[in-house]
Amino acid sequence: MIKPRDLVIDLTALTLDDLPRAGGKAVNLARLARAGLTVPQGFCITTAAYDHYLNETGIRERLPLLLERKAFAQMRWEELWDLALKVRHLFLQTPLPQDLSDVLAQSLFARFDDDYPLSVRSTAPAEDTTNASFAGLHDSFVHVRGLAAILDKVRLVWASLWSDRALLYRQELSLDPATSSMAVLVQELIEGTCSGVAFSRCPGRPHLAAIEAVWGLNQGLVDGDVEPDRILFDASGQIVERHAPQREQACRAVPQGVVLQPLPTDQRAASPLSDTDAGRILALLRQAENHFGAAQDVEWTLRDGTLFALQARPITASGTADNDERAWYLSLHKSLATLAKLRRRIEDGLLPAMEQEARRLGSMDLTKLDDEALAAAIRERQGLLDAWEARYRDECIPMAHGIRLFGQLYNDRLRPEDPFAFLDLLAGDEGLLAVQRNRALQELAARVRANPQLAQQLRDGRTLPTDSPFVLDLHGFTARFGTLSWVMGSPEDEARSLAGLILELAKKPPEAHFPHRQTREDAYRAAFSAKEQALAREVLDIGRASYRLRDNDNLFIGGLSARLHEACREAERRLAEGAHPLLSSLIDPGKTRVARRTTAAPFPPPPAAAIPGTRRQARQLVGQPAGPGLAQGHARVIRRPEDLRAFQSGEILVCDAVDPNMTFVVPLAGGIVERRGGMLIHGAIIAREYGLACVTGVPGAIDLINTGDRITVDGYLGLVTVEPAVH
Repeated sequence: MIKPRDLVIDLTALTLDDLPRAGGKAVNLARLARAGLTVPQGFCITTAAYDHYLNETGIRERLPLLLERKAFAQMRWEELWDLALKVRHLFLQTPLPQDLSDVLAQSLFARFDDDYPLSVRSTAPAEDTTNASFAGLHDSFVHVRGLAAILDKVRLVWASLWSDRALLYRQELSLDPATSSMAVLVQELIEGTCSGVAFSRCPGRPHLAAIEAVWGLNQGLVDGDVEPDRILFDASGQIVERHAPQREQACRAVPQGVVLQPLPTDQRAASPLSDTDAGRILALLRQAENHFGAAQDVEWTLRDGTLFALQARPITASGTADNDERAWYLSLHKSLATLAKLRRRIEDGLLPAMEQEARRLGSMDLTKLDDEALAAAIRERQGLLDAWEARYRDECIPMAHGIRLFGQLYNDRLRPEDPFAFLDLLAGDEGLLAVQRNRALQELAARVRANPQLAQQLRDGRTLPTDSPFVLDLHGFTARFGTLSWVMGSPEDEARSLAGLILELAKKPPEAHFPHRQTREDAYRAAFSAKEQALAREVLDIGRASYRLRDNDNLFIGGLSARLHEACREAERRLAEGAHPLLSSLIDPGKTRVARRTTAAPFPPPPAAAIPGTRRQARQLVGQPAGPGLAQGHARVIRRPEDLRAFQSGEILVCDAVDPNMTFVVPLAGGIVERRGGMLIHGAIIAREYGLACVTGVPGAIDLINTGDRITVDGYLGLVTVEPAVH
């Protein structure tokens, strides 16, 4: 039987002895309060409540089934996103046991009115200690009103113990479903006139202290939507620098939550902090540093002249490459306002510039260049591709967060059984370039299907008149979408392969796959009040733009890769004829990235286990469900571009990763299996567009499956059953 005193403790009653059950954030605030600093009143829901919830609901036994489906070291960022979303949905779908709900309700109403605005914050035992500071790994919520909303947010804070960000630090946090736990801090929401963060050791300039300040709530600063004023102090407490941004917005609390609002004219022109108030915050910062005996990062807010300490944690830093990668990953989380700006930058600037660059390179006649000029062209194309890939990493990948932002809102409001049901509202987008290209190919296939004489001419390999309607349509296709030369090979190979592809497409008429999209969208919109409809539309719009760009940006990068591949192929042709040795140095796989990019990724050489003729037993492979459905067929394993030429209708596409240049065969496929995992990868997106069963994240997929094996793809459970072909 649970004891209320074990589950809930007043904030000011916490001591260092409570660290294992209350977490660093709550205990640090209690220590500051006892030291005479002002902190918002509240209470801590201890780890005992979390443990009781997991044990009584069975979640503790279910978590390992999600977390151990694939070795953590093999997961990419897309798979971390998927895993965290599944865990979050599991907590959302599992209500609190009645006894626990009663205790928390009693504790809440004893301290606050039902409609009092509160913050619900994570306070994990491994967080904000002198040994480690894991800022931003777990979720916190502000301006929460009412018992039902608060209990929802408590569960989401618990779920964030397994957020994608926390999973990056899994080893340091010693995350284990059997032993890990999370506490929750519930406090009054202080709606300050201005808020900010202060550092007793300025990042990058540790001899100075720094204060960052914004008008309104701190969330605008934390989310990166509002650029702060910055004030730097020397050791004597004198202000040595002030940096004033262009002040435009502030984060404010409204009945529906927290929103960005335009600043009034007087606040745009003035710093949020006077010199006097900045001095008060510096004094608070040094008091915290002296109290804890270590450099501190303190969140604060000012309301009606009263300075509140909202959080204090030690400053820890490391310059390792691993932490650099983690910092990049943590930066992928963007707010709605930031995503809207990023979308405009990508759609209006980045993608058109990439397309223009690819067209410029494609207009060059490489056969007319001498060997030295061709070598220079290869180096130029490699450099351009490197530069564009860097921008892709910095801008296009973060834009994908809009998909999950929409997914979380959809799941929070509709509570669907399938945590990825929201993808049905994003799929079927007419703006997907891969789908537009494939639709154009299918239109050509429809011409062939309706004209038996034309079909026979293509099967016989006859040369059609250059002014025939079909040939003119082929020219129109290549003018719009470019050639498939990166995959097809020489111009002669391309012509034959394109004809073969169109003949295969003619065997399989296109199908419609989104009969429920409008119904789901109607249900989504109905879940919001009249005042929330604008937010619902905006988040859905960002989700659809992110989904579309997640696929389209791959094709633009693929276009630049194709231009590099064309130059390398021309160099290979010349080397076979005794060309200048400098070309050999550029395309030798052992010497440059050019050769590795164009001949290896994403088609690694076949390992010994995949050599045709090897006898194996039937087996079941485990991956991640990425496209709902069941499919059976013979495998076509793609290990090199040339393997695509033999692809036949109804085969299961098996590959390391579906490259954007491969998607023209997807309408032929019966299903897709990939080694690379995640619901946001190109293969998963294109599979859903065609209603194909898809399993991603299958370790060693191309090692364990051979072309000709009969396989069953279960896109519901993420299973692939392999029956080896008889040789």
